[in-house]
Amino acid sequence: MKKYDYVVVGGGIIGLSVALALVKRNRFARIAVLEKESEWARHQTGRNSGVIHSGIYYRPGSLKAQLCQEGNSALLEFCREHGIPHELCGKLIVATCDAEKFLLETLHQRGVENGLHPVKLTAAEAREIEPNVACVAALQVQSTGIVDYGAVCKKIAEILSESDVRLSLGTMLVAAETLGSSMHVQTNRDDFETRYLINCSGLHSDRVAHACGANPPARIVPFRGEYYELKPERRSLVKHLIYPVPNPEFPFLGVHFTRMIGGNVHAGPNAVLSLKREGYHRTAFDLKDAMETLSYPGFWHLAANHLDEGMKEVHRSFSKAAFVQSLAKLIPDIRSEDLIPSEAGVRAQALSPDGKLVDDFLFLKTERALHVCNAPSPAATASIAIAKQILNNIPDLNS
Repeated sequence: MKKYDYVVVGGGIIGLSVALALVKRNRFARIAVLEKESEWARHQTGRNSGVIHSGIYYRPGSLKAQLCQEGNSALLEFCREHGIPHELCGKLIVATCDAEKFLLETLHQRGVENGLHPVKLTAAEAREIEPNVACVAALQVQSTGIVDYGAVCKKIAEILSESDVRLSLGTMLVAAETLGSSMHVQTNRDDFETRYLINCSGLHSDRVAHACGANPPARIVPFRGEYYELKPERRSLVKHLIYPVPNPEFPFLGVHFTRMIGGNVHAGPNAVLSLKREGYHRTAFDLKDAMETLSYPGFWHLAANHLDEGMKEVHRSFSKAAFVQSLAKLIPDIRSEDLIPSEAGVRAQALSPDGKLVDDFLFLKTERALHVCNAPSPAATASIAIAKQILNNIPDLNS
């Protein structure tokens, strides 16, 4: 059995960032990263929108607000240092009717409280930036950017490999047991002994926590984000990023336009319940995953509280016309024939038994482990800062 100081479970951007932070803290630490897939960043990290978020949406004083801003700066520095393509292109958040102006003003105030500098724009000023947008007012958030998070993960993995970190792909945790001063970790391949375990397994974080003997206060409920993208000849409709004013009563941001680092433009996402944790298609189904969600009281409380909005999301999932209608509120010239289907993603959302979505990052510490139990957006943006936060809360075993 191989012995390590730290075993990190999960090869997305948070797990890899934690391993990199451990290396930087002590280059003599024995570290292993376990990832059940054959490649890094196969799920949430590799299927997100590629946005480097500013932190304007998040409650002042929350971990999301703090770590998003710290992570934004750290990620940009990492990309510059390693030559990873990125762009600080900025985004517009637009009010499409007078009723949304109050919400836009509230969002502006939140941005100010978070130490950002959102710029208020008239409709005419917004159209100077995005000529095809329809709005009555807007905010420009200049610290928003775009990047390929898969490329970031690839670079981190290269650095870890050069630092003698064991990178174990195709390795899934099956069980873990605390034995004295260490944990015995059983996988589908090898067994590991580690002095400390960090669980960064995203969609399966609650299951890994249970396998390690922990009792997380929330369950992961998967929501599929469905996207279209603009045909190449229609990409000129969008110059930067265009978001609606978010509905404060609904936990998702609404469909929006995102220019990607490769030049393509995503439109979406729609957000619907997935009956499979890695279910990237409408018909994807896993009996165990579905039963865990449908037997969970928290899900039914959530469904009851957001029934109207939830039904709109389901309608858009099956009706391209309804999807286009939502997008046309932002860009009236958009047509159904301008859009082609794009890859979906699945968001791992922690849900408490009373039906409340866990609104912030959630960490659970036990004697020999730390579990990242909720890391939704802006987790990719904040990944380097999240790793620093985690290291502040786990022992330096070689000090």
